[in-house]
Amino acid sequence: MKSILSLLLSLSFSTLLLGHSADEDISQNIKGRVLDQQSQMPLPGVNVLVEIKGQSYGASTDFDGYYKVESVPTGRINIQFSFIGYQNITMNNIELLGSKELILNVSMRESTETLDEIVVSAKTEKTRTQNERVNVSGRTFSIEESQRFAGANNDVSRMAANFAGVQRANDATNDIVIRGNSPFGLIWRLEGMDIPNPNHFGGIGATGGPVSMLNNNVLANSDFITSAFPSDYGDGISGVFDLRMRNGNYEKHEFLGQIGFNGLEFGAEGPINKESKSSYLINYRYSTLGILSAMGIDFGTGTAIPEYQDLNFKLNFPSRKLGTIQVFALGGVSAIDFLDSENDEDEDGGFYSDDEDLRNRVNSGVIGASHQYFYSPKTYSKVSLAYSGIQNKTSIDTFNVDGSLSSAQYRQNFVRSNFQVNALVNHKFNVKHVVRVGAYITRSQYDLNDSAYRYDWDRFVNLRDLQGSTMTYQPYANWQYRFNDEWEMNSGIHTVITEKHYSIEPRWGMSYRPTAKSSFNIGYGLHSQQANELLLYREEVLQDGSSLRPNENLDLVKSHHFVLGYQQNLGGNWNFKAETYYQHIYDAIVSVLPNSYSSVNSGSFDFRIPDTAQNAGLAYNYGLDLTLEKFMDRGFYMLNTISIFESKYRGNDQVWRNTAFNGNFVWNLVGGKEFVLSKPQAKSRQTLTVDAKVTLAGGQRYTPIDLAASIADGEAVYDNNRAFEEQYDPYFRADIRIGYKIAGSRFTQEWAIDVQNVTNQDNPFGQDFNAATGTIETTNQLGLFPMFLYRISF
Repeated sequence: MKSILSLLLSLSFSTLLLGHSADEDISQNIKGRVLDQQSQMPLPGVNVLVEIKGQSYGASTDFDGYYKVESVPTGRINIQFSFIGYQNITMNNIELLGSKELILNVSMRESTETLDEIVVSAKTEKTRTQNERVNVSGRTFSIEESQRFAGANNDVSRMAANFAGVQRANDATNDIVIRGNSPFGLIWRLEGMDIPNPNHFGGIGATGGPVSMLNNNVLANSDFITSAFPSDYGDGISGVFDLRMRNGNYEKHEFLGQIGFNGLEFGAEGPINKESKSSYLINYRYSTLGILSAMGIDFGTGTAIPEYQDLNFKLNFPSRKLGTIQVFALGGVSAIDFLDSENDEDEDGGFYSDDEDLRNRVNSGVIGASHQYFYSPKTYSKVSLAYSGIQNKTSIDTFNVDGSLSSAQYRQNFVRSNFQVNALVNHKFNVKHVVRVGAYITRSQYDLNDSAYRYDWDRFVNLRDLQGSTMTYQPYANWQYRFNDEWEMNSGIHTVITEKHYSIEPRWGMSYRPTAKSSFNIGYGLHSQQANELLLYREEVLQDGSSLRPNENLDLVKSHHFVLGYQQNLGGNWNFKAETYYQHIYDAIVSVLPNSYSSVNSGSFDFRIPDTAQNAGLAYNYGLDLTLEKFMDRGFYMLNTISIFESKYRGNDQVWRNTAFNGNFVWNLVGGKEFVLSKPQAKSRQTLTVDAKVTLAGGQRYTPIDLAASIADGEAVYDNNRAFEEQYDPYFRADIRIGYKIAGSRFTQEWAIDVQNVTNQDNPFGQDFNAATGTIETTNQLGLFPMFLYRISF
């Protein structure tokens, strides 16, 4: 370990010296492209003004909408885009580094009013999404936030847990619970295409995992939507993560190296052809614990060493005549073994149970391409193709306490692949009327096989054995009508058509801005989601060897979303937002037998699947989300969110209960301060950042264990008649992050320590029955946990 630290320190100081070798003042270029928000056409002649330390630097966009502001002093800059007939855009406190050019691509909104000059100075609002058709329950987030927020682990999912209406399911995964909904209702999109679970060790049908494959070093500003999403999203009932990968630098080759608890990674970007402005972007990561384990360093995790690697890349080929072609990919492999047979006799069996060996392998990825073509300045089409797949392989063996005899218990090999086409046409009739029509067509291929050993039959019995394919069609249409600069409406229809079922889903949103600093928003949407394929294709094997699939005709789960919101800019970069909502879920999947099971409680650690199921369940969620945010100003930012909610469901026993995610309240306070340590004329910019986060949330709901029945059976028996009746004490966690950055003319280095759960609070995770002692034991979530990071870019 000492040799590793010595290597890192040597690398840090050597690059630090190189960064100071230049004698010139530190400056850098700012460049990008400006497009019309509604038509996506480039805007020539846009004025770009950069201000820093009382100085101004300017440029204007060329025929293709590109601009370049050269030799701007490094530090926090303000940049404004202005164009006659369009609403101004102002971005404040953007960090400019000497070692990396700053690329800012923006979309400007045409004003509905005919004026000689637009004087509105509309600051870029994080509550305004990249998708201009979102009127309610959405916000954009910057990648800098995921790198800066304490406890975020450079993970966009963990960062989003700070937003109003969102709670974490547990510390072990990055599952996103939105307004009391199951995390399985989340839609993941990358570059406009649906993707499988983008997390290492994440299962088929799940949406979260312990470690994200989405590397924030390659992502652009993206959208997070928590309710009533517009008509271009489907097959999900809780929320949307709509992610975009940034384009690589089209004029200069740049590189990045990073090592932290999440992994050792390397990145590169640069031009493919400078004249055409084509570019590449690539990033590779390998798990840090996997590397250290191979070097013989023991972190006390026994055999459970998480080993994973992932790769992200994007190629961008713009052309004035042929349109823009882009190619993107995301992929990862992961493996972990929980081998109790290799533990000492007095050691606990690990995460799952004693006397058991579990081996897990997950492979997941997506590769796609898109072509955007302009038929006229007001009409364009975009056609995207993507192939994605995920494989889960798991084996479980049990053995005697002394390890003398091993018995195969469970085998699983699940493979699902999707080939998806997304085609759309967007036409801007004028500044007030914009229409978009399109469709997602998905062919899903399944190869699901798992089996469990039946001791009474003395053989393995298939739970699922399916090879086949299905087709899903999702046509949609959206009409955006802007009455004027104050009133805007988005209405549309989304349709889900499967081989056996269909759903026609109206979507509608309206926003009204009575003043430049305030707005009212209202929205409605009907949303649906297909049943989890592990439940849909579960096989029932009879003793004579025949089989049947009792759940293959399950219908779509549906949900009505109603949202009403208000937003007020308080001045001084302070913003207040309030939203109230009601969601009515029907056709939820419940057991045919009269019991408490419902699909609305599904999560990463809920393994229950009924033998036979039907669409007869109900659920509802309602609540109030409050957000008070100070956008970064003079190095200080703050995000304060409070969510108060109720989440109830009814299974086939006709009893109304709390859902598994009904914590009733969540309070998050995130903030930080950046201190500039270097003098104005120094040859490097040195900053110290201190960021902190506090979370207080209602305790996790759980089903109590029937102690007497558990003692009689020798294993945990849950009292499902009292499902989610009990609740743990409120969840509390405080995190702190301290970072130090040296930005020179050639190199930028950053060191950071992120200490999670600094108070070492015991937050319950779950309960289990200890057969040896005949008692119920509670397992806690993550304790005090420090994470380190070193990043270098050049």
